[in-house]
Amino acid sequence: MFHIVLFQPEIPPNTGNAIRLCANTGSVLHLVKPLGFDLYHKNARRAGLDYDDLATVRQHQGFDACVEALNGARLFTVETSGTRVYSDAAFQPGDALIFGSERRGLPAKVLDLIPAERQLTIPMRAGNRSLNLSNAVALVVYEAWRQNGFQHSGAQPPSTGASELPNGTATAS
Repeated sequence: MFHIVLFQPEIPPNTGNAIRLCANTGSVLHLVKPLGFDLYHKNARRAGLDYDDLATVRQHQGFDACVEALNGARLFTVETSGTRVYSDAAFQPGDALIFGSERRGLPAKVLDLIPAERQLTIPMRAGNRSLNLSNAVALVVYEAWRQNGFQHSGAQPPSTGASELPNGTATAS
């Protein structure tokens, strides 16, 4: 569905939560090294690696290798410095959503590659620094998935206003 890129994540439970999120949304998680922890650290495992057989997780030696592996996907960054609210973007399946490390965010060399209209932000109250990384990932991924009708979720399509009675006849609500 979507590509989620965590640029040099530092906190194991955030990455574990992202693994779980990717398993539940059909997204692919890309981890750009160096990681600030061992991927098999007990905190990462507790948060999400019990889902590792349900999620696709790829590790990349650097950002350039990650972009090459994304094979032309549209790239969006999500940072406090973004120029556009994430919910105003029009997401498409296959888009890549890039999030920076918990302490440093994304470096200028990454931001410089992304057009301003694809540099997204999540609104917050003035004076606050940022959201937790895994919370930010969840907000944006679910908005992107919502915009695409929750494709491949197994959820029931939205109601048309009619319902079927046990005898097979339809009634408008």
